[in-house]
Amino acid sequence: MFRRRAMMRRPIARVGAAAVGTAVVVGTAGAVRHHQQTKYAQQDAAAQQQYDQAYQQGAADAQAQQYAAPVEQAPETDLTAQLQQLAQLHDSGVLTDEEFAAAKQRLLAG
Repeated sequence: MFRRRAMMRRPIARVGAAAVGTAVVVGTAGAVRHHQQTKYAQQDAAAQQQYDQAYQQGAADAQAQQYAAPVEQAPETDLTAQLQQLAQLHDSGVLTDEEFAAAKQRLLAG
């Protein structure tokens, strides 16, 4: 009987060692997987944060550009219109050459 008990213990011990070895491998794989998922989640969060910052900066730039002081084209247009009006008056004979030159000089100077 002594022999029989010894034989029965060995296979159980081998099965137990194999089960423990498998558990260690599975546990390690699970830990590695968790670490990778955490790492990828952090990378995704950092990329999303950079995207959000770039989007907000672009939106702020667009808003600032929208509300920026408009370029004053009215005086240039007014100047052109006034010069054309003077030219018409000169062409129609209302203004003499000297009056036209003086009026034009005043417009361009001021």
